[in-house]
Amino acid sequence: MKTDRHGQAKILTSDEIQRLFETGFTCDRDRALFGICLYTACRINEACTLLATDVYDARGARAKITIRKGNTKGQQDTRQVATHSVLSAYLNVYRGQDKEHLFPGRHGKGHLHPTSADAISAGGVRQDRTGRS
Repeated sequence: MKTDRHGQAKILTSDEIQRLFETGFTCDRDRALFGICLYTACRINEACTLLATDVYDARGARAKITIRKGNTKGQQDTRQVATHSVLSAYLNVYRGQDKEHLFPGRHGKGHLHPTSADAISAGGVRQDRTGRS
């Protein structure tokens, strides 16, 4: 197990992933966000910075999600990843925001920050900037 970002991360079993998506994530946004990470193998920053047009067209979730090169770790290439049917379902349920970013930040400014997404994945424990819960 990782402690303070050191050590080996635990690999979740299929049952643990299923439980996480069924009962762990409490809103459609969280299922869509972490579904993108799970089904496209993208990093959390790549998922947080997606634009709505990278994921949706007029009919709903696109057949391929576009991950722009400016948002990737090495900023080498824009890539497209096929949208898994389960991910497509999560995205179509989440769709309802007519914003520029798929996951808008606070007060609709910019995108959700990756550290905020980390707080979601850590079981909902939120900390302020001083590190207090």
